[in-house]
Amino acid sequence: MENQPVLDACCGSRMFWFDRLDDRAVFGDHRRETHTLTDKSSKGGSRELTISPDLLLDFRALPFPSDRFNLVVFDPPHLVRNGRSGWLAKKYGKLGADWRDDLRSGFAECFRVLQPHGTLIFKWNEHEIPVRDILALTDHKPLFGNRCGKTAKSHWIVFMKPEATP
Repeated sequence: MENQPVLDACCGSRMFWFDRLDDRAVFGDHRRETHTLTDKSSKGGSRELTISPDLLLDFRALPFPSDRFNLVVFDPPHLVRNGRSGWLAKKYGKLGADWRDDLRSGFAECFRVLQPHGTLIFKWNEHEIPVRDILALTDHKPLFGNRCGKTAKSHWIVFMKPEATP
């Protein structure tokens, strides 16, 4: 795992990846688990949700040297109120009571392991917490972003790490 230029710091089930086994990326998450979820659109009425990262890690304390990756994907859990046993929590994970500190640390770590002029792709769904409250947790300013989804509550936001300061 020393040559991959991409880190997905909260990979979950790798939902948005075209190739969920893309060898250019290190897939990390703090959980490794499989769930059977009710899904009326699937044959048999259910489907498997598998979270199988390359590395078990905590996005608040990434086990990589500084300036290691060209691209970091940061798609942390976005739910606070959903129960741990609910399908949304199983699919997306859940934030704890200290979510502001956790996400502030997550942003800091993602930028730390990103090379100067590297790109951070941040994904957030503001179902429970507005994106403006999340962006206030980092001093880095986004370049651009896009809203998507049926209710336009999901945001894809792009940052670029500034040049290292002497």
